[in-house]
Amino acid sequence: MIKSNDQTLQPEGELMLQIPACSEATNMFGDVYSGWVAANIVKASEIYAARQSQGRVSTVSIGEMTFMSPVLVGAVMSFYTQVLEKGNSSLRILVEVWSSSPDGIEQRKVTESECVQVAIDGHGHIRALDYLEK
Repeated sequence: MIKSNDQTLQPEGELMLQIPACSEATNMFGDVYSGWVAANIVKASEIYAARQSQGRVSTVSIGEMTFMSPVLVGAVMSFYTQVLEKGNSSLRILVEVWSSSPDGIEQRKVTESECVQVAIDGHGHIRALDYLEK
């Protein structure tokens, strides 16, 4: 999964969410806290899963995260998504998180995590993804 000290890393997947790290999301040391990053990982996976499933989804799980570098206020955070596995009603999605300086010159991988999203109908019941290509 995460390969440290690899300068040739490039984002993989589809850019699903891009948002600046703001001062309201900092810990007591002035770095952006991991909970803010995790919340946006879930948001990116939900957006991607909703598009893939053509409807409502719900988060079943989020995997562990290991941070390769701190996230500084002002960094532009990019969340790249890709399907790792399609089930009958669920999608396992990898979300890579990349940080770049506001001028876009420097970009580095911050972390990644896997999320599982399940398709649900308007009543909150699990629905099949039978129209998706397996």
